[in-house]
Amino acid sequence: MNKAKINGHGHLLPEPKQIPAFMREKKLFWIDDDKGFMRQGTWARPITDPSFFLEEKLAWMERNKIEHEVVLNLSQLYCNGWSEEDAADGIRFQNDFNAQVQAENPNKFTCGFVVQPRYTDQALKEIERCVTQLDMKLLCLPTHYLNAAGQWCSSAHEDVDPIYELANKYSLAIEIHPYDGPKMINLEDRFWRFHLVWMCAQTADTYHLYTLLGIAQKYPNIRTCFAHANQYGQANYGRRLQGYDGRPDLFKGALDPRASLGHPNIFFDTLAHDPYTLELVKKRSGVSQLLAGLDDPYPLGEMETVEGCYPGKVIDEALEMGIFTAIEKEQIWHDNVLTWLGIKSENIGL
Repeated sequence: MNKAKINGHGHLLPEPKQIPAFMREKKLFWIDDDKGFMRQGTWARPITDPSFFLEEKLAWMERNKIEHEVVLNLSQLYCNGWSEEDAADGIRFQNDFNAQVQAENPNKFTCGFVVQPRYTDQALKEIERCVTQLDMKLLCLPTHYLNAAGQWCSSAHEDVDPIYELANKYSLAIEIHPYDGPKMINLEDRFWRFHLVWMCAQTADTYHLYTLLGIAQKYPNIRTCFAHANQYGQANYGRRLQGYDGRPDLFKGALDPRASLGHPNIFFDTLAHDPYTLELVKKRSGVSQLLAGLDDPYPLGEMETVEGCYPGKVIDEALEMGIFTAIEKEQIWHDNVLTWLGIKSENIGL
């Protein structure tokens, strides 16, 4: 592979001392001084790899020959259920941190910014700030958010249209990523079911509404990537067609799901841990709509600390199985990420 590898789905934690005191005092989000755990309220998650932090991340990228990485926001800072004031403060911290990482390392990182769809006016002002003042080009949205009525809504809901309209004005890339499943689904939190099963279902649910409401068609300047290959959404395509064709009374005003299949502005990352899922994407949407995504440094990402795993494993498996050609592999690692982001390689030093 001659072109530089670009990872389109990564994460980064701030150093403990970079997190404002109010976030720890209000139990919104903080990190132990010894970097053992990240915390939020009564929730805690072990920090399982040193590359959660900047200097170690750069060393990890060098070891794995990854020249550039797209850093998404932290899912814990979608701010679902937070007050408007806390959401504004927490989101501003997250976005300022990501903007600083990008500004200080422009050849290594393209960083996303996040808004909370419940607070529309706040979200629009933050988009303006991040685009015009911080030079950020990637908007991160949760698959679902908690609205003012206490109901969980998809981020493809019509109430979010003002956000898409402004994103369209600025020709932004968008990442849609799941989180908060345990708050949405009344099930026992056992065997990591919310990450292994329900996160996939959340993404498929928002993809379902995104396509039926024709967001890609209404806002032709945005380019949206669905996390984790939208794995369940790939397998669910035929069932959605059967429902659309069999019960037209339930789909009044909806766009035919076929109209979004292979749309040039709808992308999926490769982090499915399953080459057959990537084969489905290739056959239905085309290789051009797939971009390399590792979800590092989480253990559900392609991390070499997990036995038998390494960054890019599923892409290599698909190559070995004849699903991808060598040229297609190169496109997935490089060209397609740049197309989604809407930037040129020379603008990031590649």
